[in-house]
Amino acid sequence: MIDKVAPTDARVLIVGSNGTGKELVARNLHQKSPRSAAPYIEVNCAAIPSELIESELFGHEKGAFTSAIKQHKGKFEQADGGTLFLDEIGDMSLAAQAKVLRVLQEKKLSRVGSDKDITVDVRVLAATNKNLKAEIEKGTFREDLYHRLSVIVINMPTLDERKSDIPLLVDYFIGQI
Repeated sequence: MIDKVAPTDARVLIVGSNGTGKELVARNLHQKSPRSAAPYIEVNCAAIPSELIESELFGHEKGAFTSAIKQHKGKFEQADGGTLFLDEIGDMSLAAQAKVLRVLQEKKLSRVGSDKDITVDVRVLAATNKNLKAEIEKGTFREDLYHRLSVIVINMPTLDERKSDIPLLVDYFIGQI
């Protein structure tokens, strides 16, 4: 699946439990893509407080808020020409989801504290361990963003569902040790 999808610019939603290798899939998609020489930027949406996520993703202008002592390029700008991996997208606030949706639709963003639009060319990969369809039903995830992100869905099975991989993993880790 990675070999088929990597050469395209299609957005990919990687779904699976913790520890199933979602991040490895995203990195592989980037490495095998025409964007491989451009930046690969990862953002763990669960690790960034909701009040900081917009500044982290879209950047900010000097003076936009108290601690904004200089201009900051956000992750979308840093990934321009390359790939942005939004890990744990299901943990992102609804307000940030709306702004991510705008960037996906228009390929433009504005930094916090600015009214100027900046055009970006970014392939977005996203991952989650949540059932986003259930989150949509609960009203905690935007359905329109789900459809934008899930152009291609890669489901990552647990190790329990792919026992034949265990000998390969044992050999790999023995080689590492």
